Amino acid sequence: MKVLIDTDILLDVALCRPKFFSKSADVLRWAEEGGKAAIAWHSLSNCAYLLKDDGRDFLNMLLSIVDVAAVAAKDARRALDLPMKDLEDAMQTAAALAWESDCIVTRNLVDYRKSPVPAVCPKNFLHQVKQS
Repeated sequence: MKVLIDTDILLDVALCRPKFFSKSADVLRWAEEGGKAAIAWHSLSNCAYLLKDDGRDFLNMLLSIVDVAAVAAKDARRALDLPMKDLEDAMQTAAALAWESDCIVTRNLVDYRKSPVPAVCPKNFLHQVKQS
């Protein structure tokens, strides 16, 4: 299974958000243990903006366990054309399409309702990979 990990999952771990840390960290652990995972390029800048010291330590760790979905102008245009309310989520979706992801792991399921790539919460994702 190939997955794109949304920025909210990354920030749950980087910011040690108590309510969400455990499941989000388990998603990254799955990637570290050989799961096929990627992030969108702009997730790096989103994290850098919100983390202390640009989050370089966290981002270096992250890049050792996930790929970055290769995108181009056509993918940006695709994001603009998606029928999704939130453009940043459409950009995540375009990256997932470019990387041929099976799903997007996110806590923000509501904003991905119109995504052509299914969104799954960390808990359900972890249950799915455990079953396979």
